[in-house]
Amino acid sequence: MMTQAEKYPALPESARVAVVAGSGALPRDVVRTLVKGGHRPIVIAIEGEADWLDGANVAEFELWPAPAERLALFLPKLQRAGVTHLVLAGGVSRRPPILKVRLGWDVFRALPKLVAAYAKGDDGLLRAVIAHIESKGIRVLGAHEIAPELLAPEGIMTRTKPKASDKKDLEAAYAAARMIGALDIGQAAIAVGGRAVALEGIEGTAGLLDRMRGLRDHGRLAGKSRGAIVKCVKPEQEERADMPTIGPDTIRAAHAAGLAGVGVEAGRSLILDYATTVELADKHGLFVIGLDPEANHER
Repeated sequence: MMTQAEKYPALPESARVAVVAGSGALPRDVVRTLVKGGHRPIVIAIEGEADWLDGANVAEFELWPAPAERLALFLPKLQRAGVTHLVLAGGVSRRPPILKVRLGWDVFRALPKLVAAYAKGDDGLLRAVIAHIESKGIRVLGAHEIAPELLAPEGIMTRTKPKASDKKDLEAAYAAARMIGALDIGQAAIAVGGRAVALEGIEGTAGLLDRMRGLRDHGRLAGKSRGAIVKCVKPEQEERADMPTIGPDTIRAAHAAGLAGVGVEAGRSLILDYATTVELADKHGLFVIGLDPEANHER
Protein backbone atom coordinates (compact mmCIF):
# COMPACT_ATOMS: atom_id res chain seq x y z
CA MET A 1 0.00 0.00 0.00
CA MET A 2 1.27 3.46 -0.92
CA THR A 3 2.17 5.81 1.90
CA GLN A 4 0.66 9.31 2.05
CA ALA A 5 4.02 10.77 1.01
CA GLU A 6 4.12 8.51 -2.06
CA LYS A 7 0.50 9.17 -2.96
CA TYR A 8 0.76 12.94 -2.47
CA PRO A 9 4.38 13.96 -3.15
CA ALA A 10 5.55 17.40 -2.06
CA LEU A 11 5.30 20.24 -4.54
CA PRO A 12 8.51 21.17 -6.36
CA GLU A 13 10.34 24.18 -4.96
CA SER A 14 9.69 26.05 -8.19
CA ALA A 15 5.90 25.72 -7.84
CA ARG A 16 3.97 28.99 -7.63
CA VAL A 17 0.82 28.24 -5.66
CA ALA A 18 -2.42 30.16 -5.25
CA VAL A 19 -5.19 29.31 -2.79
CA VAL A 20 -8.79 30.37 -3.35
CA ALA A 21 -9.75 30.68 0.30
CA GLY A 22 -13.26 30.55 1.69
CA SER A 23 -14.42 30.11 5.28
CA GLY A 24 -13.42 27.70 8.00
CA ALA A 25 -10.10 26.29 9.18
CA LEU A 26 -9.23 24.38 6.00
CA PRO A 27 -7.72 27.34 4.07
CA ARG A 28 -5.70 28.26 7.16
CA ASP A 29 -4.26 24.75 7.41
CA VAL A 30 -3.48 24.59 3.68
CA VAL A 31 -1.67 27.94 3.77
CA ARG A 32 0.27 26.92 6.90
CA THR A 33 1.39 23.70 5.20
CA LEU A 34 2.51 25.58 2.10
CA VAL A 35 4.45 28.12 4.15
CA LYS A 36 6.07 25.35 6.19
CA GLY A 37 7.12 23.73 2.91
CA GLY A 38 8.97 26.88 1.86
CA HIS A 39 6.33 28.40 -0.40
CA ARG A 40 4.87 31.92 -0.33
CA PRO A 41 1.40 31.36 -1.75
CA ILE A 42 -0.99 33.86 -3.22
CA VAL A 43 -4.17 33.78 -1.13
CA ILE A 44 -7.30 34.89 -2.96
CA ALA A 45 -9.48 35.55 0.08
CA ILE A 46 -13.19 35.63 -0.70
CA GLU A 47 -14.55 38.72 1.02
CA GLY A 48 -17.09 37.96 3.73
CA GLU A 49 -15.97 34.31 3.88
CA ALA A 50 -12.28 34.13 4.85
CA ASP A 51 -12.89 34.50 8.60
CA TRP A 52 -9.64 32.68 9.44
CA LEU A 53 -7.57 35.67 8.28
CA ASP A 54 -8.06 37.49 11.60
CA GLY A 55 -5.48 35.30 13.34
CA ALA A 56 -3.21 34.73 10.34
CA ASN A 57 0.30 36.09 9.78
CA VAL A 58 -0.39 37.84 6.46
CA ALA A 59 3.32 38.58 5.99
CA GLU A 60 3.79 34.89 5.10
CA PHE A 61 1.73 35.08 1.91
CA GLU A 62 0.44 37.47 -0.75
CA LEU A 63 -3.11 38.49 0.08
CA TRP A 64 -5.49 39.24 -2.78
CA PRO A 65 -8.96 40.10 -1.37
CA ALA A 66 -11.71 39.25 -3.83
CA PRO A 67 -15.48 39.73 -3.89
CA ALA A 68 -17.12 36.43 -4.85
CA GLU A 69 -18.73 38.02 -7.89
CA ARG A 70 -15.29 38.95 -9.32
CA LEU A 71 -13.48 35.63 -8.87
CA ALA A 72 -13.71 34.86 -12.59
CA LEU A 73 -11.57 37.93 -13.35
CA PHE A 74 -8.57 36.56 -11.44
CA LEU A 75 -7.53 33.79 -13.84
CA PRO A 76 -5.55 36.08 -16.21
CA LYS A 77 -3.92 37.72 -13.17
CA LEU A 78 -2.84 34.31 -11.89
CA GLN A 79 -1.35 33.46 -15.27
CA ARG A 80 0.57 36.72 -15.34
CA ALA A 81 1.85 36.01 -11.80
CA GLY A 82 3.28 32.70 -13.01
CA VAL A 83 0.96 30.53 -10.90
CA THR A 84 1.45 26.81 -11.63
CA HIS A 85 -0.89 25.27 -9.05
CA LEU A 86 -4.26 26.33 -7.61
CA VAL A 87 -5.98 25.02 -4.49
CA LEU A 88 -9.68 25.46 -3.72
CA ALA A 89 -10.24 25.43 0.05
CA GLY A 90 -12.98 26.48 2.44
CA GLY A 91 -16.68 27.10 2.34
CA VAL A 92 -18.74 29.69 0.53
CA SER A 93 -22.02 30.45 2.28
CA ARG A 94 -23.27 33.09 -0.13
CA ARG A 95 -23.63 32.90 -3.88
CA PRO A 96 -23.51 36.33 -5.52
CA PRO A 97 -26.58 37.42 -7.52
CA ILE A 98 -26.07 36.35 -11.13
CA LEU A 99 -26.49 39.92 -12.41
CA LYS A 100 -23.56 41.08 -10.28
CA VAL A 101 -21.14 38.38 -11.46
CA ARG A 102 -18.34 39.80 -13.60
CA LEU A 103 -16.80 37.60 -16.29
CA GLY A 104 -13.61 38.15 -18.23
CA TRP A 105 -13.71 37.59 -21.99
CA ASP A 106 -11.91 34.28 -21.58
CA VAL A 107 -14.54 32.94 -19.20
CA PHE A 108 -17.35 34.49 -21.26
CA ARG A 109 -16.28 32.41 -24.26
CA ALA A 110 -16.46 29.26 -22.12
CA LEU A 111 -19.88 30.23 -20.73
CA PRO A 112 -21.97 27.81 -22.84
CA LYS A 113 -19.97 24.86 -21.45
CA LEU A 114 -20.22 26.18 -17.89
CA VAL A 115 -23.99 26.70 -18.18
CA ALA A 116 -24.44 23.19 -19.55
CA ALA A 117 -22.34 21.83 -16.68
CA TYR A 118 -24.34 23.82 -14.11
CA ALA A 119 -27.50 22.13 -15.38
CA LYS A 120 -25.96 18.85 -14.19
CA GLY A 121 -25.61 20.15 -10.62
CA ASP A 122 -22.92 21.66 -8.42
CA ASP A 123 -20.47 18.81 -9.02
CA GLY A 124 -20.84 19.14 -12.77
CA LEU A 125 -20.12 22.85 -12.54
CA LEU A 126 -17.05 22.26 -10.33
CA ARG A 127 -15.62 19.79 -12.82
CA ALA A 128 -16.19 22.24 -15.68
CA VAL A 129 -14.59 25.13 -13.79
CA ILE A 130 -11.56 23.00 -12.89
CA ALA A 131 -11.22 21.83 -16.49
CA HIS A 132 -11.33 25.45 -17.67
CA ILE A 133 -8.63 26.50 -15.20
CA GLU A 134 -6.40 23.59 -16.17
CA SER A 135 -6.84 24.40 -19.86
CA LYS A 136 -4.91 27.59 -19.06
CA GLY A 137 -1.91 25.66 -17.79
CA ILE A 138 -2.67 25.87 -14.05
CA ARG A 139 -2.95 22.54 -12.25
CA VAL A 140 -5.78 22.36 -9.71
CA LEU A 141 -5.04 20.46 -6.49
CA GLY A 142 -7.26 19.33 -3.66
CA ALA A 143 -6.55 20.52 -0.12
CA HIS A 144 -5.76 16.90 0.78
CA GLU A 145 -2.98 16.84 -1.82
CA ILE A 146 -1.29 19.77 -0.07
CA ALA A 147 -2.01 18.63 3.50
CA PRO A 148 -2.58 14.84 3.42
CA GLU A 149 -2.16 14.76 7.20
CA LEU A 150 -5.73 16.10 7.38
CA LEU A 151 -7.16 12.93 5.81
CA ALA A 152 -9.19 10.75 8.17
CA PRO A 153 -7.44 7.51 9.18
CA GLU A 154 -9.29 4.21 9.16
CA GLY A 155 -10.68 2.88 12.42
CA ILE A 156 -11.80 4.27 15.77
CA MET A 157 -10.02 7.49 16.75
CA THR A 158 -11.57 8.00 20.19
CA ARG A 159 -11.60 6.22 23.53
CA THR A 160 -15.34 5.72 23.10
CA LYS A 161 -16.18 2.81 20.82
CA PRO A 162 -19.43 2.29 18.90
CA LYS A 163 -21.87 -0.25 20.31
CA ALA A 164 -23.51 -2.94 18.18
CA SER A 165 -26.57 -0.70 17.72
CA ASP A 166 -24.30 2.18 16.65
CA LYS A 167 -22.78 0.02 13.93
CA LYS A 168 -26.25 -0.50 12.47
CA ASP A 169 -26.77 3.26 12.54
CA LEU A 170 -23.43 3.79 10.80
CA GLU A 171 -24.37 1.34 8.06
CA ALA A 172 -27.80 2.91 7.55
CA ALA A 173 -26.44 6.46 7.57
CA TYR A 174 -23.64 5.53 5.17
CA ALA A 175 -26.08 3.98 2.69
CA ALA A 176 -28.37 7.02 2.90
CA ALA A 177 -25.48 9.46 2.48
CA ARG A 178 -24.31 7.68 -0.65
CA MET A 179 -27.84 7.67 -2.02
CA ILE A 180 -28.31 11.43 -1.68
CA GLY A 181 -24.77 11.92 -2.91
CA ALA A 182 -25.64 10.10 -6.13
CA LEU A 183 -28.40 12.68 -6.59
CA ASP A 184 -25.93 15.54 -5.89
CA ILE A 185 -27.98 16.65 -2.88
CA GLY A 186 -25.56 16.40 0.05
CA GLN A 187 -22.81 14.42 1.77
CA ALA A 188 -24.27 13.46 5.14
CA ALA A 189 -27.08 11.47 6.70
CA ILE A 190 -28.18 10.62 10.24
CA ALA A 191 -29.55 7.28 11.37
CA VAL A 192 -31.24 6.39 14.66
CA GLY A 193 -32.45 2.93 15.59
CA GLY A 194 -30.95 1.40 12.46
CA ARG A 195 -32.73 3.61 9.93
CA ALA A 196 -32.04 6.94 8.28
CA VAL A 197 -34.03 9.78 9.83
CA ALA A 198 -32.46 12.97 8.43
CA LEU A 199 -30.61 13.81 5.21
CA GLU A 200 -28.36 16.75 4.43
CA GLY A 201 -29.85 19.32 2.09
CA ILE A 202 -28.90 22.77 0.96
CA GLU A 203 -28.38 23.85 4.60
CA GLY A 204 -25.19 21.75 4.91
CA THR A 205 -24.02 19.54 7.76
CA ALA A 206 -24.38 22.23 10.44
CA GLY A 207 -27.97 22.80 9.41
CA LEU A 208 -28.66 19.07 9.34
CA LEU A 209 -27.40 18.61 12.89
CA ASP A 210 -29.36 21.62 14.08
CA ARG A 211 -32.48 20.16 12.47
CA MET A 212 -31.79 16.84 14.21
CA ARG A 213 -32.01 18.58 17.59
CA GLY A 214 -35.59 19.55 16.80
CA LEU A 215 -36.44 16.05 15.55
CA ARG A 216 -35.66 14.51 18.93
CA ASP A 217 -39.15 15.44 20.12
CA HIS A 218 -40.82 14.13 16.97
CA GLY A 219 -43.37 11.41 17.66
CA ARG A 220 -41.52 8.72 15.71
CA LEU A 221 -38.24 9.48 17.49
CA ALA A 222 -39.49 10.37 20.96
CA GLY A 223 -37.77 8.23 23.55
CA LYS A 224 -35.06 7.02 21.15
CA SER A 225 -31.48 7.89 22.00
CA ARG A 226 -28.07 7.72 20.36
CA GLY A 227 -27.76 7.64 16.57
CA ALA A 228 -24.89 8.47 14.23
CA ILE A 229 -24.06 10.89 11.43
CA VAL A 230 -21.96 9.78 8.47
CA LYS A 231 -20.30 12.00 5.86
CA CYS A 232 -18.95 10.60 2.61
CA VAL A 233 -17.84 11.62 -0.85
CA LYS A 234 -20.56 11.76 -3.48
CA PRO A 235 -20.14 8.87 -5.96
CA GLU A 236 -19.31 11.22 -8.86
CA GLN A 237 -17.77 14.02 -6.79
CA GLU A 238 -14.77 16.04 -7.89
CA GLU A 239 -12.58 15.35 -4.86
CA ARG A 240 -10.36 18.39 -5.44
CA ALA A 241 -13.14 20.60 -4.11
CA ASP A 242 -15.67 20.23 -1.30
CA MET A 243 -14.26 17.04 0.20
CA PRO A 244 -16.30 15.95 3.26
CA THR A 245 -14.93 17.68 6.35
CA ILE A 246 -15.50 17.50 10.09
CA GLY A 247 -13.96 19.35 13.02
CA PRO A 248 -14.65 20.52 16.57
CA ASP A 249 -17.85 22.31 15.52
CA THR A 250 -19.18 19.04 14.09
CA ILE A 251 -18.57 17.27 17.38
CA ARG A 252 -20.28 20.03 19.39
CA ALA A 253 -23.31 19.97 17.10
CA ALA A 254 -23.50 16.15 17.10
CA HIS A 255 -23.43 16.14 20.91
CA ALA A 256 -26.14 18.82 21.04
CA ALA A 257 -28.23 16.68 18.67
CA GLY A 258 -27.97 13.73 21.06
CA LEU A 259 -25.93 11.55 18.71
CA ALA A 260 -23.54 8.84 19.85
CA GLY A 261 -20.89 9.41 17.22
CA VAL A 262 -19.60 10.50 13.84
CA GLY A 263 -18.43 8.41 10.91
CA VAL A 264 -16.41 9.57 7.89
CA GLU A 265 -14.81 7.83 4.94
CA ALA A 266 -11.19 6.99 5.72
CA GLY A 267 -8.78 8.56 3.26
CA ARG A 268 -11.58 10.48 1.55
CA SER A 269 -12.59 12.94 4.28
CA LEU A 270 -10.78 15.71 6.13
CA ILE A 271 -10.54 16.21 9.89
CA LEU A 272 -9.68 19.75 10.92
CA ASP A 273 -7.92 20.36 14.25
CA TYR A 274 -7.60 16.60 14.69
CA ALA A 275 -6.33 16.62 18.29
CA THR A 276 -9.03 19.06 19.41
CA THR A 277 -11.73 17.15 17.53
CA VAL A 278 -10.82 13.82 19.17
CA GLU A 279 -10.35 15.40 22.60
CA LEU A 280 -13.75 17.07 22.39
CA ALA A 281 -15.40 13.82 21.30
CA ASP A 282 -13.82 12.00 24.24
CA LYS A 283 -15.01 14.74 26.57
CA HIS A 284 -18.61 14.30 25.38
CA GLY A 285 -18.42 10.50 25.14
CA LEU A 286 -18.83 10.40 21.37
CA PHE A 287 -17.00 8.06 19.02
CA VAL A 288 -15.32 9.17 15.81
CA ILE A 289 -14.58 6.46 13.27
CA GLY A 290 -12.97 6.30 9.84
CA LEU A 291 -14.94 3.88 7.69
CA ASP A 292 -13.37 1.74 4.98
CA PRO A 293 -14.89 3.04 1.71
CA GLU A 294 -14.37 -0.21 -0.19
CA ALA A 295 -15.97 -2.38 2.50
CA ASN A 296 -18.98 -0.07 2.75
CA HIS A 297 -19.42 0.32 -1.01
CA GLU A 298 -19.74 -3.44 -1.30
CA ARG A 299 -22.80 -3.53 0.93
